[in-house]
Amino acid sequence: MRAVIVEEPGDVEALTIKEIATPTPEPGEVLVRTVAAGVNRADILQRRGFYPPPKGITDIIGLEASGIVEAVGEGVTQWRPGDEVVALLAGGAYAENFVVPAGQLIPPPPGVDLVTAAGLLEVAATVVSNMDVAGLKAGETLLVHGGAGGIGTFAIQYAKALGANVVATAGSESKLKHCLDHGADSAIDYHGDWVTGVKDATGGRGADVILDIMGAKYLEMNVKAMARRARMVVIGLQGGVKGTLNLGLLLQKNGTITATSLRFRPVKEKAAICARVAETVWPMIADGAIRPAPETRIPFDEVRRAHEILDSGDNVGKLVLVVSER
Repeated sequence: MRAVIVEEPGDVEALTIKEIATPTPEPGEVLVRTVAAGVNRADILQRRGFYPPPKGITDIIGLEASGIVEAVGEGVTQWRPGDEVVALLAGGAYAENFVVPAGQLIPPPPGVDLVTAAGLLEVAATVVSNMDVAGLKAGETLLVHGGAGGIGTFAIQYAKALGANVVATAGSESKLKHCLDHGADSAIDYHGDWVTGVKDATGGRGADVILDIMGAKYLEMNVKAMARRARMVVIGLQGGVKGTLNLGLLLQKNGTITATSLRFRPVKEKAAICARVAETVWPMIADGAIRPAPETRIPFDEVRRAHEILDSGDNVGKLVLVVSER
């Protein structure tokens, strides 16, 4: 099979497509022919050498994909060859085939084609699992950073479906409009004083829950933007890994800061999250409460271009690598 290989970490030239052996499913695993793969910020970090896969996992990039089941390992009874699936992976999506634990596969959402579906599961699983951690409730305010990206677009709509208010940050007029068009109550340009903007949008209270993709760069400002008893979940480190924190202010607000990584969770936890997405999110997509983010489809052979687009910061919505025809 063909797969994207990174022999030495670096810029987009580090991505090369080579012929390698097709994997064989072990007991409890499924072999899938890849139709499409989602492209995520974590993929860029891995390409640069900053986000290695968990021990024992392939170093082929890619955390989500869609495809057709080709073979099942011993003990797998819920899937059979020919089934259409979407997969949550710890690695391996940038290839013509991948293997995955059976519990990390679910059917695509009703009425959604496999290419679009390839970019939905990792996003949905990330947001749903972290909103469960944060305990977002109806009537509360969620602050979403990067509101025009794949995770941001989904988080806005999911929070609105839960009955929450949403404040989103983004970096251009078109991206701010995108956030508002997808349900955000307020959209704030992060180039300005977005902390004051959050306070103004919430009548001075601040945000009850913060979904943060930036990490160190926004740490102190996020605490300032918190309401009393707010919960912040750090899910990305685009702004660095080491920051300063005013513990006195966090204490005054009775605030909580949590950091999570979907990639490193145990297989059983990932399977439970996938099942929850199928049960709760797919019906929301079917009835239109959540719309898939706008997507840019890139042919598999142009994987470098996909990374260039994501690196540029100009993309709105989701990038998807199209690996094969249905």
